[in-house]
Amino acid sequence: MTSDLGVLPTPAALTDAHPFVIAGREFRSRLMVGTGKYASNAQMIDAIEASGAEVVTVAVRRVDLDRSKDESILHHLDPDNFFLLSNTAGCYNAAEAIRYARLARAAGFNEWVKLEVIGDQQTLLPDTAGLLQATRTLVEEGFKVLAYTNDDLITALKLEDAGAVAVMPLASPIGSGLGMLNPYAIRTIKQRLSVPVIVDAGVGTASDACIVMEQGVDGILMNTGIAAAQDPIRMATAMKSAVEAGRNAYLAGRMPRREVAVPSSPTTGMLGDRS
Repeated sequence: MTSDLGVLPTPAALTDAHPFVIAGREFRSRLMVGTGKYASNAQMIDAIEASGAEVVTVAVRRVDLDRSKDESILHHLDPDNFFLLSNTAGCYNAAEAIRYARLARAAGFNEWVKLEVIGDQQTLLPDTAGLLQATRTLVEEGFKVLAYTNDDLITALKLEDAGAVAVMPLASPIGSGLGMLNPYAIRTIKQRLSVPVIVDAGVGTASDACIVMEQGVDGILMNTGIAAAQDPIRMATAMKSAVEAGRNAYLAGRMPRREVAVPSSPTTGMLGDRS
């Protein structure tokens, strides 16, 4: 049965009892995307639109903050269409990260920031001590901090205690495309934290995204998995579907794993059965 608009209504059973809410703001899409590594700004916009993402991250240290310049990424991102989230990518200590978060807010971004403090240039793994220090400082200054971290429960708990509005553990190292290396760690973080858990970094393809969402996390942030694909627009479409499928699979509850075969239909009363 269709509605007056000719659109099939969403079955009540498919609604999500736990909408995606960060710091009191609700988002429809559980997929967040970045803006780096695209062949052109036009390709970037097409991919972002295909992904269905509302939240788009911008690396403050790596982009021209002058919106009037056509070559600037910000010139092509309408804040009326996307929720722009500044990030401190490329910062290697707390002081740098704090400085660029402040710069973003002064340049017209909102008070939200995806906080990165990188501890090692080769692996790009987080400096958790610096991350905690920067989180505490920025929270005191009124920022809503979404903290990028490793998949360590203790660090995640400390970030929540420091006031982060979301914690963003990595699936695998930034730009690696290795997918989720430690499902147990991700599930444990999600189970223990009260703030949203958004997996960030390492998702390489749609199946990775689906598996990540099946762990029960609140969302995924990705960039390279889309931008570095041979067809970024098609991959963005695939990622959108995968995030939705993974969320629905988690809500549905998978069948138990068994080490023996179990027939999917009754073995009695079959045609020709004389028992």
